[in-house]
Amino acid sequence: MSVISEFRSFIAKGNVIDLAVGIIIGGAFTGIVTSLVNDIVMPIVGAVTGGGFDFSNYFIALSSAVTAPSLEEARKQGAVFAYGSFITVMINFLILAFIIFLMVKGVNKLRMMEEKKPEPAKPAPTPADVLLLTEIRDILKTK
Repeated sequence: MSVISEFRSFIAKGNVIDLAVGIIIGGAFTGIVTSLVNDIVMPIVGAVTGGGFDFSNYFIALSSAVTAPSLEEARKQGAVFAYGSFITVMINFLILAFIIFLMVKGVNKLRMMEEKKPEPAKPAPTPADVLLLTEIRDILKTK
């Protein structure tokens, strides 16, 4: 089997396609979560804590040459320990993990509801004596 045909066989498998779709949707979902954190959660945190609470500019200069007030300017001047960015990424991760948890919980609940669906009631089988009497009646009708 040639490499190309093996590759074609590998790509055609359902799991690979499902994985690719998941990665693409995950990439798009990351943008949504980042926007949620930066545009909704962090402003609310800033309002609750008295305003101006922004993690993105929290850093520690690792050299004495860094004197800039913002992280972007400080990175241009030298090495910095940008722990504020890390905190923002951790908040993104926790929100994303919680949303995925809720989604999995919902899917599991739907699966359990599907499993617990009652089967349609089957009519009780006709007793043998009733079947015999029915046969006798039908025979007598034909005579």
